[in-house]
Amino acid sequence: MEKSYVVGIDIGGQTAKIGVVDMRGNVLAQSAIRSNDTTDHEEFITKLCTAVTELVNKSLSIDQIRGIGIGAPNGNYYKGTIENAVNLTWGGNATSIPFAELMSEQIGVPVKLTNDANAAAVGEMTYGVARGMKNFIMITLGTGVGSGIVIDGHVLYGHDGFAGELGHVTMVRNNGRICGCGKTGCLESYASATGVARTARELIETTDKKSLLRNIPAENITSKDVFEAAQQDDELAKDIFDFTGKMLGEAFADFVAFSSPEAIILFGGLTKSGDLIMKPIVESLNHNLMPLWKGKVKVLFSQLKESDAAILGASALAWEL
Repeated sequence: MEKSYVVGIDIGGQTAKIGVVDMRGNVLAQSAIRSNDTTDHEEFITKLCTAVTELVNKSLSIDQIRGIGIGAPNGNYYKGTIENAVNLTWGGNATSIPFAELMSEQIGVPVKLTNDANAAAVGEMTYGVARGMKNFIMITLGTGVGSGIVIDGHVLYGHDGFAGELGHVTMVRNNGRICGCGKTGCLESYASATGVARTARELIETTDKKSLLRNIPAENITSKDVFEAAQQDDELAKDIFDFTGKMLGEAFADFVAFSSPEAIILFGGLTKSGDLIMKPIVESLNHNLMPLWKGKVKVLFSQLKESDAAILGASALAWEL
């Protein structure tokens, strides 16, 4: 039987999105499962295999699937492992999970795996706003902050498969926030969705500014709450976005000095805030850039559906199998 289809999977901190993709890059069917309702990786793999099989069997058979590509936090392209993935409820308990091997054995289809942000970068380069670009950085703003670095048309993996952990550059060196990775002051602890919520709680405690956010129990505040308040012209909520964007712009200026990208492309839940996050990012970036790069680096939102970029990028791995 001709194997004309692949499966792309995007594993995030809260959900795993699954897509069946044809040779033209069309996502034919999608589904999703929770990724944070177990602490056991083998249990999650079994659940994922079941979900993939059920999705495929709606219109195809598993025998028509050439391979499965996966983008996951701390995914190692070289080894097919997920290593010390603290943003996954089942990922931080094991130093190295042979995820691709375990899933392939269970489902009977070859599996290839990479970092989730790298997968998103491949999807954007192949199908999105980065089409035709050979030098860009993909930044994923979700539960964490991920990055995929493309140089001369190739994803940068480094000697061990983990190059590009830009979410864990240190932004605050003294008394910085504790990050899930174990360090302090990481960009992720300030600019992720959870970082935005932490900023909200801090500002509520340290300022007297009136805000709709004060009507929500501090421990329950989410980045979505901050966005909705900012849409209603809430000054404290807008301050939170200004702070987050300033932090990202400062970090991006350092990233530019490293690889001189044509563009920095933003992807993920926080991008739904539009100009609330984009305006302070661009202002901060241009303020902190060396004159050599001022006005030369574009900051763009992904043009792909939130679920499609990583699914398509991950699926591209499967065609290599």
